[in-house]
Formats: sequence, structure tokens, C-alpha cells
Amino acid sequence: MKDVTPLTDGWSLRHGQALLPAQVPGCVHTDLLAAGVIPDPFLELNETEVAWVGRRAWTYGNDVSHDSRHERTDLVFEGLDTAAGITFAGREVGTTRNMHRTYRFDVTGLTGRLEVRFASAYDEAEAVRALTGDRPNVYPEPFQYIRKMASSFGWDWGPTLVTAGIWRPVRLEHWSTARLASVRPLVTVDEATGNVEVRLQVQRTAQGAGRSLLARAVVAGETAEARFEGDEAVLRLTVERPSLWWPRGYGDQALYDLDVTLLDEDGELDTWHRRIGFRTVELDRSPDARGTGFTLVVNGERVFARGVNWIPDDVFPSRITPERYRTRLAQAADANIDLVRIWGGGVYEDEAFYDACDELGLMVWQDFLFACAAYPEEQPLRGEVEAEARDNVVRLMPHASLVLWNGNNENLWGFRDWEWESGLAGDSWGEGYYLGLLPRVVAELDPTRHYTAGSPWSGSWDHHPNDPDHGTYHSWEVWNRQDYAEYRANVPRFVSEFGWQAPPTMATLRRALPGEILAPDSPGMLHHQKAEDGNGKLNRGVERHFTLTESDFDRWHYLTQVVQARAVAAGIEHWRSHWPTCAGTVVWQLNDCWPVSSWAAIDGDGRPKPLHHELRRVYADRLLTLQPGDEGLVLAVVNQSATQWRTSVTLRRLEADGTQLGRSVLEATVAPRTVLRLPVPGETVPAGSTAKEFLVADADGLRATYFPVPDKDFAYVRPDFDVEVEPVSVSGGRVDVVVNARTLVRDLLLQADRLGPTAAADRGLVTLLPGEQVRIRLDGCGDVAADDVRAALSCADTK
Repeated sequence: MKDVTPLTDGWSLRHGQALLPAQVPGCVHTDLLAAGVIPDPFLELNETEVAWVGRRAWTYGNDVSHDSRHERTDLVFEGLDTAAGITFAGREVGTTRNMHRTYRFDVTGLTGRLEVRFASAYDEAEAVRALTGDRPNVYPEPFQYIRKMASSFGWDWGPTLVTAGIWRPVRLEHWSTARLASVRPLVTVDEATGNVEVRLQVQRTAQGAGRSLLARAVVAGETAEARFEGDEAVLRLTVERPSLWWPRGYGDQALYDLDVTLLDEDGELDTWHRRIGFRTVELDRSPDARGTGFTLVVNGERVFARGVNWIPDDVFPSRITPERYRTRLAQAADANIDLVRIWGGGVYEDEAFYDACDELGLMVWQDFLFACAAYPEEQPLRGEVEAEARDNVVRLMPHASLVLWNGNNENLWGFRDWEWESGLAGDSWGEGYYLGLLPRVVAELDPTRHYTAGSPWSGSWDHHPNDPDHGTYHSWEVWNRQDYAEYRANVPRFVSEFGWQAPPTMATLRRALPGEILAPDSPGMLHHQKAEDGNGKLNRGVERHFTLTESDFDRWHYLTQVVQARAVAAGIEHWRSHWPTCAGTVVWQLNDCWPVSSWAAIDGDGRPKPLHHELRRVYADRLLTLQPGDEGLVLAVVNQSATQWRTSVTLRRLEADGTQLGRSVLEATVAPRTVLRLPVPGETVPAGSTAKEFLVADADGLRATYFPVPDKDFAYVRPDFDVEVEPVSVSGGRVDVVVNARTLVRDLLLQADRLGPTAAADRGLVTLLPGEQVRIRLDGCGDVAADDVRAALSCADTK
């Protein structure tokens, strides 16, 4: 049986003449930080103080001894970042130039000093650029010339911290006769029958050549065997009436253990284990009267995808533990998210990520790792790209949660719209990857899943790559130049990126910028704002609705949070109200990789912003929304649940002081997975551009509001409310905050982290009418008084 020796302990990092303790998996930055050589680059302006790290070569070393009676010993690196030469016992055993691959080297009989020498990623990229020539990209960094996490070179939400190191586990594998080199389970469902076709490849030693081997696969109590003498075998298993894997909200997440064993006449040689799920996934791209659709269909059920974009959760990915993955993805599930798109400027995530998605019912849209640049297709990159794609398709395909492969992020769009085409003058730029190589690899290795060439992509060059009527669409004009009401200007078929910025929570800012007098333009705030004219766009977004008060940082912080939540909600509510024409929204973005002002719903310290709570509301199975448009004011009753929704919707036209001016009740019966659009009766429609009236719709505990004018123009009555604190747990730390409103209180927000860094509230923005009450559960706050809580409460009143 194969033996494995983990090589986790005993590593050192050479820094000048010193050998520093090194953690593996890890990276140079985290080792230097642990040794006190560099300051924490996430704090203050320290990022600039450590820029030198990414421009140096680094060497990791370890003294390795082992004693094996097997015929063969392999040195296996699951991830090396990035351009490296490996020597063992004074012998060069291999070189690497791709962060996203697993490497295996024959080191049979070797023992002694193991060294991994990393070149600067900048030097490697420039050497490749010299071979291929210049290509355009969106940032002044050479990330498209090296197969490395692009965002480590900086992004409009991330720092420039160019890493190096042994970022995934390394081990010695000792084996004889043969080993399992590749296992590919092709899982399909035919009516009530589950089918698993296990395609495997083996690698043999010289003594194992031609020897008869037995492969055995077991799933759900079913067993298949195949005896073979070559290097490949196929095993087929049939499971009658398996429980299906469903996205969350559609059913259970049934998973089955699949075990594969390789044997010879002397016993077991190698084993392989994964969990699989039985489900079908189709991508309906049928043309219709509106254009070309883009609808995921799981187990025959058409799905409106409630999605978020995922970036690496840390700019140093080796620090992300399985527990951290689980926490972040559980936060996604808590916000009623059912799809996570892994964006193409990051990494193919660790198995723990996909395991959590399998269990939580989060569909995974997986980008191949190309983003916002023209990529050369010449060697040495082309061979690396194909090897990387093959490696990761085989690694990830067992996961039931994986529903879609995507060729790139914004590169097809960039070629057409970002003045790339003329500058390239016929040079390669990646099209051959997205429309040739990658779909061929997916069709060969994972034919059970669909592939799309890019995001955005209209399906062919017959239409503009970012045509809202065809395929996937990125909506960025609104954030860059317009008010969020402009999300209502079109109904794309599938919105795979859109978003709005806000700063991190106050507790995160205080940790990241200790001692700084916070202001929108204070040095640390500006440094932790990477978007082009980011603060300008934030301020313009606020000014369209509120009186901008940059001198009052607390107020500015609150208003930017409110506008972010409202903006994203406006887009989702509009697009959900037009299901099935629009079949999904994927918010940019769920998470952050460090403390920064960004589009994230969860900040770099893992704290939810108000947007996270708002996603829970607008992504719920059932939603009320009031939508103005050419057809007048419409009430959309959205029912994404599996059962019919019969309800009475009460509409009230109110004055600012709460006086009722009109009332109507609409009876609504909404079939499962459908939307009912009803015109709002005239007596409850606020007059034109009135500053004194608004509309409220209520049904089954859900509420929608419509204000005809911006907050700064509305005739608010000065908000008046009482605050009480009621202990919940005997040991303290959990209380209910009870707010009783005497007036209209719009977008009341308890910023719990202002009461303590571990404090968290169970809800975000809430609007109360006169006489209404809200109960907010507060955890991790310690002993707090009503006055303390009141100081952490804000609302949208502009006076």
C-alpha cells in the first residue's frame, strides 16, 4: 500500500544570511511577519513598506530523511507560488512556473537537503513578456505573463502583495507496482437511475509494467470491478432511485461516498475517496423573442440564481483554513445565496471550499483563471494553461456543487471595448484559450457540465460581448457614472456582475487604522480605497439621495453603508421581478481579502455590512417589491418557493407623519417559482414627485416601500423612538434591543460593532412606521446600556 510522509515541519526561509523559521503551507510574507522582519501589511500604510518582498528571490530549505522499502518515491507539491527550482540532495529534480498546478517529481533514493528556490514573480513575468511581446491589461502590473493569482499584483479592492512560497501541502509518496494517477467520476441521472462512470489512469513502476491489476469502485452499496493490464480502466456503477443533490432552497444535499481501490495479487496498492452527488445540470441558452437566455436548470427545475462573486478570502491564501471557508460560506447561505462564482483573478480554491459548498447547497460557477487582460497564447504559457486546466478539471469535477465552467472574466468584452484590438495588431490575446483550448478540455474530461467562454459573453461574436439581451451581462455603468435607480433601465438575461461600494465596519477600520482620526480622505482611508475615484463615486452616490457630510465621519460612514445596501437591493428587486426573462444576479462581491473600502457584503475582518442583511431580505424565497416604470407603479410578488403563495397585500399611501391617505388590499395567488406583477391602484399611488407622501406594501411579515423623491427632498418628521435593552442570556453578552417608533424611522441601523469588536446584530436596515416596534438580537456585546445602544443607532433622517 502506498505510504505518505507529510513534509510540514522543519522548514526554514533564507533571509540574507539568516535562516528564519518557515511555515508550510505558507508564504514569504507570513514567515517574515511571524519573524518580525516586516510590519503587518494590512495595517495603516504598511503595504508600501513591504513592496520589496515581491521583487526578491527566496529560498526555502528542509533536511529530509526517509526510509522506504517501496520501489518509487515521489516528491509531491500541491502548490508552489510560482517560478521555482527544486533541488534534493544536491540534485536538481525539477522546475515550476505555475501556482495553480500540482507537481510530482521522482526522488527515489534521495535523502538530505531539500531546497525550493523561488524567483521573483516580476522577474519571471518580465522574462515571459520578452518572449511574447506586450499585451494590454487594466492595471500596470505584469500578471498576465505568469500563471499566478492575478490579484496578488493588486486590484481595485486588493493590495499589491506579490507572494512566493510553498502555499499548499508538500509530501513524499512511496509506492510500488502502480498508483492511481487520475480518477474521473462522470455522474449522471437517467430518470430514476443514478450512473457513475469512473475513468481512471494508473502510473506503473518498471517492475509493475504489464502486471494484471484490479480496480474496484464502491458507491451507495454498489460495487464495480475491472481487471486490466494497461494504464486505463473504466468502471460503471448504477444506483437505483438515489436521493438527489439540490441547491439550497430546492431540496436536500444528498452526498454519497465514492471509494476507488487499486489492487494486485498481493493486496491494495492505492485508494481514492470523494463524495459525489446525483443531479442533472443544464444551461438553457435557447433563443427567444427577447434574445438569448442563460438559465440554469437543476434536476429539471429552472433556477433564478441568487449569487455572489467570490475573491480569495485572504491575499495570502495559505492562511485560509477549512473553518474559515466554512464560516464565510455559511454567511453566504445565511443571506439566502445559492450560487458562488469563483472569479478568474484568484485561485482554484482548496477542497474544503467545495466540500462546504456541497454540504450547504451552494452552486459553484468556476472561472478559469484569466481576468481583465490580454493573455499571450505562445509558449511557455500555452502548455502551462492546458496542464493547469486539466489538473483542476479532474480535481474539482467530483463535487456536486460545481455547475458551470467559465473561460474568463471580462477579456472578450475588453477585446471589443477597451481599445485592445488595434494595439494587438493580430497578436494572440486569449481567444484561442476561451473558444478553443478550454472548451475542448472540458468536453474531454468533464462532459457532464456546461462551459461558457466568458463573463460577460453573449454566446458568439454575432452580438456585443456585453449585450444585456444575450447571455451574461456585467452592469458597471451604474456604479461608475449613474444613480442606482438606473438598474431599472434594462432587463438582462443574467447579471453576473454588478455592485456598489462601502467602507468596512467601524471595528475593522479601527483595527486596521489604529490611532488615525478617521475621515473619508484621511491617509489610511485613502490608502485602503483602491478603486479609481472610489471616494468620488461613493460621495456622488450619497449626494444623489442625502446631504453629504464628509466632516461628520460617523454620518458619512452610515450613509455610504445605506446607499450600498439600497443600490444592490434596487438591482436585485428589479431583475427578480422580471423572472424568467432575467434568470440570475451575481453580486460583486461577497468577501474581501483585507480591510478595504469595496463592494463586499462581508468586510476583510469577516464582519457583515448592512448589505449582507439586505441580501438576506432580497434573496429570500418570497419578496415584495414596488417597481416604477413605463407601465406605472407595479407591485411584484415574487415566489421562488416550492409552494403556492396565497396572500393579501395591504397597500397604504401615507404622509410623512404617518397619516393614512389611501388604502387598498390586493389578493395575490402566486404559483411556485413564479412572479406576479400587479398594477398599484390609483388611490394608493403617491402623487407625482411629492415630497410628503410614500407608499408601503405589507404581506405575511414582508414589507416594500416606495418614496417618490430622494431622502434629501422628503419632508421627514424628525425621528422619535425609544430604546430598551432586555437581557436574554443569564451569563450576559446576549440582549434584545427593542426600538419603539413614535414617528416614521427610515433605514434604522444598529451598528453593533460600535459596541464592541465581537458584537453582532441579527438584522440590518429596518423601516418603522409610527407605533411600530422592532426587536434586534445582539450577541457578543457584554453589558450594554440603552444609552450606549442609542449611540450606535442611526437612521436616514437628513435633518
